[in-house]
Amino acid sequence: MKAIELFAGAGGLGLGVSRAGFSPQMIIEWDRWCCDTIRENRRDGFGLIGTWPEPTEGDVRGVDFRTLEGKIDLITGGPPCQPFSLGGKHRAHADSRDMWPEAVRALRETKPKAFIFENVKGLTRESFATYLSHIVLQMTYPELTAKYGEDWEGHLSRLEKHHTGHRGSTGLEYNVVYRVLNAANYGVPQRRERVVFVGFRNDLDIEWSFPRETHSHDALLSDQLKGNYWERHKVRKADRIVDDRHWGRLDRLTKKTDVLPWRTTRDAISDLPDPELEPLKAKKHHDHRFQAGARTYPGHTGSPLDEPGKTLKAGVHGVPGGENMLRRPDGSVRYFTVRESARLQTFPDEFRFHGSWTETMRQLGNAVPVELASVIARSVKHHLTFGGSDFLK
Repeated sequence: MKAIELFAGAGGLGLGVSRAGFSPQMIIEWDRWCCDTIRENRRDGFGLIGTWPEPTEGDVRGVDFRTLEGKIDLITGGPPCQPFSLGGKHRAHADSRDMWPEAVRALRETKPKAFIFENVKGLTRESFATYLSHIVLQMTYPELTAKYGEDWEGHLSRLEKHHTGHRGSTGLEYNVVYRVLNAANYGVPQRRERVVFVGFRNDLDIEWSFPRETHSHDALLSDQLKGNYWERHKVRKADRIVDDRHWGRLDRLTKKTDVLPWRTTRDAISDLPDPELEPLKAKKHHDHRFQAGARTYPGHTGSPLDEPGKTLKAGVHGVPGGENMLRRPDGSVRYFTVRESARLQTFPDEFRFHGSWTETMRQLGNAVPVELASVIARSVKHHLTFGGSDFLK
């Protein structure tokens, strides 16, 4: 099945979609460092990216999608999220970086069978509720565009009237659902929450829901309380950190056997040498170098080794850097290396990032975990292939 990847970044979402069996026909990204990362992996013939087309570097607003009308099964992407992120100025529709209209234009011009878009959890905040409705209705009716001189609120009003009053088919239409997903609940060793939008063209009559969660915090607590987790990692009893508050819940936690334990930072990186304590061994691993200068900030004290990592941030100084750190059991901290960060985002070890440490951490902080993307895309592909039948992982 054929796909288009918008706002590709370093390729996390696209790699997951490719793993699910989609073949990208176009990869679009404006940032040259991200494009260089994709080009480097293409040139090295890395896995699925080795078969990707040359990325289209530039502003998506200059791309004409009409030549691909009717030829695309899936469009994916993460429209720039600064208008909605906690680190931004929260301008939403007034922000020139809001690329949701371009995502909708790609739907309108190619008419794909389905789409997967993602964004920061901040988009679902109460202060953005009205604009979120506008986004969803635009994706539902991509051909009902804003009129000349019409502001977004007027467009929203017209979309709402159309949505409540139309009968029967009125052109291109998608059935859209969205949900805030925690990547840790799908096997990613990082607590990373993103809002994911999935839509199917309504003429396909596909019934779909988000894949069930496969991992849980309760299962991790049970695994640690029973000692299985510590024995698996050969951690001495004196070094095991167990929250005594959960002992009274052990019987109840043990009964939940239908999901796997959350994956922790230790699960993700324990086979890598510590780059600060064992620098010579660390040099044998690509992008695994110690970076000095880590320090904590109030409320930003790094990721505990025996929990999923905290959300990686697209920055390395100030508060973002306070999140992109490992906190060892003795309380000391250091920055995650590029390779460790890539592990937390479930990129394969063979994947190479282009640019300085600061630039690479920005790419990783903006990326979609590959495994989360793969889980969703596999479910979408299954339903496009077999219709409304249930998808069992």
